[in-house]
Amino acid sequence: MTPTKILYVDDEAMALKYFERLVSPLAPVLTAGSVEEGRAVLLAHGADVAVLVCDQRMPGERGNELLRHAREYYPGVVRMLTTAYSELGDAIEAINTGEIYRYINKPWELESLRADLKNALELAVLRSERDSLMRDRLLAQQSRLLANRLAALHMVGSAVHTGDHEQAIHRFAEAARAAGGAEPQVDWNRWDHADLLQAEAQRGAAIAARLRDALQAFGPQGEAGAAWLALARSVGGELSGDGVLVPDAAVFTALLVSPAGEAPTAEQCAWLAWLLWQDGRAGVTPAQGGWLVRPAEPDTLRADWLADAMERLGKAPA
Repeated sequence: MTPTKILYVDDEAMALKYFERLVSPLAPVLTAGSVEEGRAVLLAHGADVAVLVCDQRMPGERGNELLRHAREYYPGVVRMLTTAYSELGDAIEAINTGEIYRYINKPWELESLRADLKNALELAVLRSERDSLMRDRLLAQQSRLLANRLAALHMVGSAVHTGDHEQAIHRFAEAARAAGGAEPQVDWNRWDHADLLQAEAQRGAAIAARLRDALQAFGPQGEAGAAWLALARSVGGELSGDGVLVPDAAVFTALLVSPAGEAPTAEQCAWLAWLLWQDGRAGVTPAQGGWLVRPAEPDTLRADWLADAMERLGKAPA
């Protein structure tokens, strides 16, 4: 939703009324009588505020304190300072420190005030559209990363296990989707494309080493009871009927959603290692107290099962 409101903060009641009367034909106006009240209005209505105009000289905290607060916590809001000529130095300092877009001299000249505010509202719309596009782009990149990680696990599984690795990866993807894994967290200010690819390749190699160690520790496939006991021990679950109750959904999702650059742990790899060891003969369903892993016969996989799993993984289960 694009913000449309102007918040004006001034300790003079007449100035608040005058501003609202002058500006309300241009946009809805919110008012506050102090920096503290201004923070409260931003907390309650920050998503609706496009422009913040603040008087500088008020009892207690000065206006630039509120503008600094808005810059940190509401960066999309266009910030403006209104000052008397004698306070011009404060306005210049606020501009130089990035706290405000521009300043408005007091007393106001009506047409100039409206023109400045109209420009600020237009800038707020542009910022909102830019932020929306950036969010869409980042979500798309994160979805691609999730799919790439699943594809990498498929390749790693085939390299470390001679059994039915496809069935294991299929069941791994189904469990992650059932458990509701989020998108991987990526600090896009830190990672460029090449560095991220390198980090993910190193991560895949580390996962392969963890899986080989776990499979070696599990040993040959034995009786079913021993297998389920091994699962309970490796993922922190408990035996329940013919399966294992797992309280933590992260067991099923961590390998896919852990932050970029974070090294995989043995605990994060335990579930996939167990699935590979058992050729994917298990399914996961929600249960009271967590997630129930129970025996399941292999699925008949279509030729495009992996592409389908990639597409469905980021969507909530039906």
